[in-house]
Amino acid sequence: MDIQEYFSRISYNEPHKDADLQTLTVIFQHHIQAIPFENLSMHCGETIELDLQSTYNKIVRKKRGGWCLENNHLLFWALQELGYDVCILGGNSYDPAEKAYTAVMNHILLKVVIKGNSYIVDAGFGGAYQAWQPLMLISGKDQPQIPGIFRFMEDNGTWYFEKVKRKHYIPEQSVTDTPDLGNIRKIYTFTLEPRHINDFQELNTYLQVSPDNILRKKSICTLQTPEGIHALVGWTFSEVKYNYMGDMDLVQITNLTDEEVEKTLKHKFNIVLENKLIP
Repeated sequence: MDIQEYFSRISYNEPHKDADLQTLTVIFQHHIQAIPFENLSMHCGETIELDLQSTYNKIVRKKRGGWCLENNHLLFWALQELGYDVCILGGNSYDPAEKAYTAVMNHILLKVVIKGNSYIVDAGFGGAYQAWQPLMLISGKDQPQIPGIFRFMEDNGTWYFEKVKRKHYIPEQSVTDTPDLGNIRKIYTFTLEPRHINDFQELNTYLQVSPDNILRKKSICTLQTPEGIHALVGWTFSEVKYNYMGDMDLVQITNLTDEEVEKTLKHKFNIVLENKLIP
């Protein structure tokens, strides 16, 4: 594994002498705009191995993306190589259908400490809940970014991560899609207990075989763009442009054929699959 090869994968060619916040922010942004959040392996009959070399080969050499376990594990390695004080944390994501956080840990995120300040860095949530910059770990403070306003709330050692929703403008629809009453979208909870990648091996296996989880039910590929997001879920391709007008995001939705799915993966996500995808 070679950090220069990783830099080439994310199109990063700037100096990186210091393990500072500015360098972290730029590397993070390059990462999320080059490496998709995707679970296509399990819809192509491929097994996802949760070890660093496998993840590196898949994402860096084969130019694929990965889900949170892979994306953040690779970023963890890269930040360690650059001398950052970084550790892995475990999260419990919010399930809107159940209106509750999952009982078991099912997300991985990173904590980076710079000059005594802690930041949460998470390149593995994808879609509209993907932050574009490291977030300072501070309770109750609004942290506005281009995707929206993020915030952490801490209660008795448990941290809650949430985002303020924005309205969607969908040209094909005559009315604006307004978020439901209550404009806060809960994302996940976590504690500051350091974790090891092996703590997620069971989860990695479970998510690939359990028919109930959304990653088994849907093939997902999302990528952050300079303006917003590209998202392919099943046969539905969406392009989101943040802050299209006022406090509103433009959402354009296209339904694709099987043949168009393959072309879209190549042209919009730079992904060419080795095996046949069954959306």
